[in-house]
Amino acid sequence: MILRSRIVLPISRPPIENGAVVIEDGRITAVGAWPELARNSAGEVKDLGEVILLPGLVNAHCHLDYTAMAGEIAPTQSFTDWIKCITSLKATWSYSEFVESWSIGARMLLSTGTTTVADIEAVPELLPEVWNSTPLRIFSFLEMTGIKNRRQPEAILEEAFSKIDSLPKGRCRAGLSPHAPYSTQPELLRLSAERSRKKGFRLTTHVAESAEEFEMFFHKRGAMYDWLTRNERSMGDCGEGSPVKQLDRFGLLGENLLAVHANYLHAGDAELLAQTKTSVVHCPRSHDFFQHCPFPFRELSEVGINICIGTDSLATTRKTRGQALRLDLFTEMRAFSKANPSVPPDVILRMATLNGAKALGLTGEVGELAPGTFADLIVVPFRGAIAQSNEAAIQQTGDVLASMIDGCWALPPQS
Repeated sequence: MILRSRIVLPISRPPIENGAVVIEDGRITAVGAWPELARNSAGEVKDLGEVILLPGLVNAHCHLDYTAMAGEIAPTQSFTDWIKCITSLKATWSYSEFVESWSIGARMLLSTGTTTVADIEAVPELLPEVWNSTPLRIFSFLEMTGIKNRRQPEAILEEAFSKIDSLPKGRCRAGLSPHAPYSTQPELLRLSAERSRKKGFRLTTHVAESAEEFEMFFHKRGAMYDWLTRNERSMGDCGEGSPVKQLDRFGLLGENLLAVHANYLHAGDAELLAQTKTSVVHCPRSHDFFQHCPFPFRELSEVGINICIGTDSLATTRKTRGQALRLDLFTEMRAFSKANPSVPPDVILRMATLNGAKALGLTGEVGELAPGTFADLIVVPFRGAIAQSNEAAIQQTGDVLASMIDGCWALPPQS
């Protein structure tokens, strides 16, 4: 198959006017100018017209099973209070409600251009059923806590690995998600890091998300510290430095870790993340929901950290009058651009494509249009000049015109 479009936006190289992509057996075999590829390639030709053809977006952090919680929890003055609210809400949901919520979220992502998503699975029993319900390329991270139920780290980890071993091998993959340093026993953090590296697994965790988490670990005080003390969490790991330092102490930082949020850093934290090649995932609308301090983008980028973008969940997305809440990575990119107007659009696009691929260990497989990568791509309308194509891509609103995953149309182009 040969796909021709007004603009091809490979991400890993400059935009191509009157470009084309050649696809064979689910992979891209060539990317270049249409006249040249038309002469040298055989196959069915699909002219997509006045559009931008670009790689499918890589959503580096999501909670699909919380999708139907949109608007259910109002912003709270305390981050700790919000945790209490969502914990209580989750306790009232049935298995079927989580399935439906996950499925609604997956359909939203597909229609708004995501083709690969790193999803936190709070209900791992949903797998692999929900994998089979979507063409999305899913990276499922099994969430683990263990503070409140007092389960032993070894038992928690054994259960998670047993679940992963039972899952089918194919388009979707799995990893581990010790929820956060405040909600996970230090021994579970250590064992997760040690055994994930041994098995070649990816890890993700929420870290330094709130000022209350920072205050708990650094100063051994605050609302989160008091709440967890009342819940009989051992607080011996507090008062010894920042949340990022906490992850380092137990061996989590590394090339296989996606550190989600990283909003509140202490001196040396950014350098530590860079030295360990840890990726950071920023979720702009969730950041705004909690009214966190400005995301330290410049501090992180100046030391060379791989920064990605995620949607987080609709449970942490602020309602806008007249607009339905949707999981939409284009909306996240625009929110990031608004908060960081000096960051060029091509850099933002990389955060939602190539950088996410790198964080998930999928470099050379997704996040770009290049020979050898999976044919995961999307189509958005465009009639402007080629110099405006990166900015135009970020300004995409509503459903994409088409989406392809593994060389098959997930959302077919309109005739």
